[in-house]
Amino acid sequence: MSYTPSLQALQSLTQHDLEHVNRLILDSFNQPIPMIHDIAQHIVRSGGKRIRPTLTLACHHVLGYAGQHHIPLATAVELIHTATLLHDDVVDESTLRRGIATANSIWSNQASVLVGDFLFSRAFQLMVASGSMDALQLLANASATIAQGEVHQLMVAGDLHTTPEVYLEVITRKTATLFEAATEIAPILAGYDALRLPFATFGSALGIAFQLVDDALDYAADQAVLGKTVGDDVREGKITLPLMVAYAAANDAERIFWERVISEGNIQDGDVPHAIALVQKHGGIATTLNLAQDYANQAHKALDEIADGLPKQANHHALRALHDTVAFCVHRAM
Repeated sequence: MSYTPSLQALQSLTQHDLEHVNRLILDSFNQPIPMIHDIAQHIVRSGGKRIRPTLTLACHHVLGYAGQHHIPLATAVELIHTATLLHDDVVDESTLRRGIATANSIWSNQASVLVGDFLFSRAFQLMVASGSMDALQLLANASATIAQGEVHQLMVAGDLHTTPEVYLEVITRKTATLFEAATEIAPILAGYDALRLPFATFGSALGIAFQLVDDALDYAADQAVLGKTVGDDVREGKITLPLMVAYAAANDAERIFWERVISEGNIQDGDVPHAIALVQKHGGIATTLNLAQDYANQAHKALDEIADGLPKQANHHALRALHDTVAFCVHRAM
């Protein structure tokens, strides 16, 4: 029987704690300003696996943490992520996320930006409530780094000369940083400073693998799988690894096509399917997924290092669930 990785073990492990997180999220949305409540509720209804706060909860299980401060911090992680989604949809002019109309397309760009700002503020309130200055510093630094990554991505949009190294810098800042912070919170609260680096390495590597798979899926998945319109990266002029591979291998006619579509932003009927076909033709998806697997292997290695330094009260079942999560994040593109 073949092995199909899933999030089932992770979800079962964290189900009870995640219920507390969800309640705290809903409490955060219960505000006297109706628009905050309405937009926030819309985001909750749009679904999502809550992978980042779930990772925070699971990492605390690994270390046998018996306190309660991980609940507000996991909630803060999710609120930071949700705020970035609201802002991203405005920047990208997106109309669909997870198969549902985006908040900015229903209300307005102004409303989405302002509610995103509120969620950031609420996240910081929860960080302070945790009582951990180290955790507050970690998540505050992560928030600043995420913003840097978003600005960096905006700077290189449409630039076909962007290198893979710059691309990896961007996704490390804008995506992997929050994964890293989400996992590093556990050794901070549990008091295992010696394990902060491997937990951080695990989160960062998983975050990079996760984003690489997302970028590959934009050229490979259907809308139901991707949760947004396929080919959005082309429409938005985003320079991702699948496109880089295709452009590097392109003939003269293909380069002219990419320059018109990406650099000039002149997209005509049939251009998006053609772009997808070119990426597939030149192996852009396979190259990206192979790199994602490399980072997944780094995440597995970090988990092995964590296992070597675990305390006696550690939960090895939780560690196994994290290995499954790494495998799932890559396998979802298969």
